[in-house]
Amino acid sequence: MVIHPRERSVPKTKASPTSQAAQAEADARSRVIKKYPNRRMYDTETSTYITLTDVRQLVMDSTQFVVVDAKTNDDLTRSILLQIILEEESGGAPMFTEAVLANIIRFYGNAMQSFMGAYLEKNVQGFMDLQVKMAEQAKGVSPESWAKLMNVQSPMMQGMMGNYVEQSKSAFSQMQEQMQKQSEQMLSAFGLKR
Repeated sequence: MVIHPRERSVPKTKASPTSQAAQAEADARSRVIKKYPNRRMYDTETSTYITLTDVRQLVMDSTQFVVVDAKTNDDLTRSILLQIILEEESGGAPMFTEAVLANIIRFYGNAMQSFMGAYLEKNVQGFMDLQVKMAEQAKGVSPESWAKLMNVQSPMMQGMMGNYVEQSKSAFSQMQEQMQKQSEQMLSAFGLKR
């Protein structure tokens, strides 16, 4: 692999525990992208500088990667993914309304923050599973047949949507059960019972 001259000049510093964890995670993933202070990103697999658009394409291709700070080895992957979401939301047709974004912000620092994150993750995964099932069903289907399939009256479509709704309900029920257990544990720690 060709090492870019700029990469050679980066001094090796003693890694902090968080950067060691980020480096261990980077080693477990197939692709490492280094982000330099000048905001440029360097793909160590292709030995080229890449843009945020290139990173977005890696996400779209389901390529496993980690973005690390070139100097400290701190994991910057979440930050880069949030930048991509910001760009997508700023241009074209946004996915989230202002009300949804405001409600998400309200969960930060709230006792429900960890539950909300898990609930959203399960729902997004359920929706992705539904999308995969629909794509499998659509293989070799003509545009006319696809239009019929997408008709909400279609029993198959109702079945797939029903599965998604059930998964969503299940995730919400699990979240409620977790909250109830934690509340009971907290009350019993103070000597109070329901």
